[in-house]
Amino acid sequence: MQYRASNNSLLPPVIKNFIIINVIMLLGTMVLGTRGVDLFNMLGMHWPGSQLFSYWQPVTHIFMHANFMHLVFNMYGLWFFGRMLEIVWGGKRFALFYFITAFAGMVLYYATVYMEIRSFDPQLIQEVYERGPGLILQSRAGEPWDSEQFKTLNVLFNIPSMGASGALFGLLGANYVLFGNTRIMFIFIPFTFKIKHFVLVYGLYELYRGVFASAGDNVAHFAHVGGLVAGIILVKYWNKTNRNSFY
Repeated sequence: MQYRASNNSLLPPVIKNFIIINVIMLLGTMVLGTRGVDLFNMLGMHWPGSQLFSYWQPVTHIFMHANFMHLVFNMYGLWFFGRMLEIVWGGKRFALFYFITAFAGMVLYYATVYMEIRSFDPQLIQEVYERGPGLILQSRAGEPWDSEQFKTLNVLFNIPSMGASGALFGLLGANYVLFGNTRIMFIFIPFTFKIKHFVLVYGLYELYRGVFASAGDNVAHFAHVGGLVAGIILVKYWNKTNRNSFY
């Protein structure tokens, strides 16, 4: 891992382009949504066993966001924790790291989804597969599929996940390894703290929430955990296998 200076240390090119793509995707989703085109379901990531799953979703969901605030927080995190990494690694390695940790987060999250789905009755699973896409989060009183189990399973099957959270937690993992003793301060927190303490506390919180949160939590906590662990492992591997590492 050689040190590579960037021509623009405030907003390195890969991060800038990622931000532009994410903004365009959200604006396009909002505009096309007024014309009846549902990009959330087309480009968000669905459980591979869902009728709504498409082969491009593992990539496109990384650039999708549920709303403006979701986008703002993720892009701020991308810039805050990714800027120094792109300066150090260069754009190609930074982009590779970003996608690897995003996919790692997705894999761990859907592995937990698989384990949860297996706990349901096979007949109910088949019913959700056939009827679920048309009944997402809808209550149909009096119908045989109107049950809490059906709704829970339908969320797992047919509600898309989206956002770069797995990759962002991968960036946290890289910062934990490379810049752990660096002190940082957020605008909304009026004191400084070391990156390694922030990442440790945040990571344990996400693990706790992943284990104990309800299905209606609407946050893919295990995607965060997967991205974080993958980020730590990948940086340690890169540093171990390259004796010319900057660090």
